[in-house]
Amino acid sequence: MPDEKLARAIRSRKRRDILQMLCENEKMSVHEMADRLDTTESSASKHLKLLYDLGLVVFENKPPEKYYSLKIDEIKEMFEIYNKVADKIR
Repeated sequence: MPDEKLARAIRSRKRRDILQMLCENEKMSVHEMADRLDTTESSASKHLKLLYDLGLVVFENKPPEKYYSLKIDEIKEMFEIYNKVADKIR
């Protein structure tokens, strides 16, 4: 079910952070995201693979880096609403 895929994608704080970063930046490397998340590149890559498998992100391979970007532009709008709702229930 598509809604279950989306719920799985945003269930993890790290994946939400990755998607938020990609909402703010056209594309980012795994290295850049790992640095901002204060995690390993391996951990960031695992989250990105899941997001890729779910169809939410795409990547461009420019050795030695992979650059990720959003596949679905409406994710930006979703996070705007998500953050507004989250602010109201804090």
